[in-house]
Amino acid sequence: MQIISRPRRNRKSAGVRDLLTETSLSTNDLIMPLFFLEGFNKKIEIKSMPGQYRYSLDQLLIKVGELSQLGIKCVSLFPVIEDRLKTKDAKESYNPNGLNQLAIKEIKKAYPEMVIMTDIALDPYSSDGHDGLVDSVTGEILNDKTLEVLQMMAFEQAKAGSDILGPSDMMDGRVGAIRDILDKNSLSSTSIMAYSAKYASSFYGPFRDALDSAPKKGDKKSYQMDFANSREAMRELTLDISEGADIVMVKPGLSYLDIIAKFKEKTNLPVAAYNVSGEYSMVKAAALQGWLDEEKIMIEMLTSFKRAGADLILTYFAEQMAINLQNN
Repeated sequence: MQIISRPRRNRKSAGVRDLLTETSLSTNDLIMPLFFLEGFNKKIEIKSMPGQYRYSLDQLLIKVGELSQLGIKCVSLFPVIEDRLKTKDAKESYNPNGLNQLAIKEIKKAYPEMVIMTDIALDPYSSDGHDGLVDSVTGEILNDKTLEVLQMMAFEQAKAGSDILGPSDMMDGRVGAIRDILDKNSLSSTSIMAYSAKYASSFYGPFRDALDSAPKKGDKKSYQMDFANSREAMRELTLDISEGADIVMVKPGLSYLDIIAKFKEKTNLPVAAYNVSGEYSMVKAAALQGWLDEEKIMIEMLTSFKRAGADLILTYFAEQMAINLQNN
């Protein structure tokens, strides 16, 4: 039998494979999420996320400097708010002198070249632990009243110096409401990375541990998406684009590669994937047991996001991947 086409010829050596690699990763693709809290000289490991920490502001600045030296261009900030400041109206979320706004200002002062992304959602600030305001009688998440709070959050974060706002709340109309207040206050250059397809996922557990932000009652299924749905994600994408999103995101990433690929086909906007806490912790836990090669799994997983169509990846592996790229 004469075999005319032999695909293995293109895999015969490391040099040939490198020449023909279709998908590659660089530090330009990576965004590092960081958790921070009140206090001084604090670096507290998150038990459910080995290798990840809650930093006091002084330690956060040191970490941002280290990431910058590794070539990381963007960090995404998540404040750990003290219980005494959490209220039903989440008013601490738009305190101009609050922890989040202070961190933005301090990072911009120390590292003006670092791109800062910040989160827009009420759960870290809410005594109810939900992304929106909760009706005290019915328990309903109040969409339109929440938009007013999200607007105030967006204004204060942008004014403090945030480069990219990440509305993760999944309220209807949030992107348009945020774009409106930014444009009306001469903050039009602030970007919006919409969490366009944020699924009601069980992969968020370690993140909620890190922020102590789990719902006190009920779940988030009335606003986050059903993980069985794909067409619904396209509807959310279309709405976010029409409302002025600059970047769109799929969250989580690993179980939603098909959605990332569909986003890439549907829009010319940059597409981001969030390699979430549960995905990170699964790899770490298995590696600690000696069941997986952590470095190889990390590279394979992050490459899969890129291969599916992600232009940007929010990942807790960002620092580790940057060190790997620097060493290789």
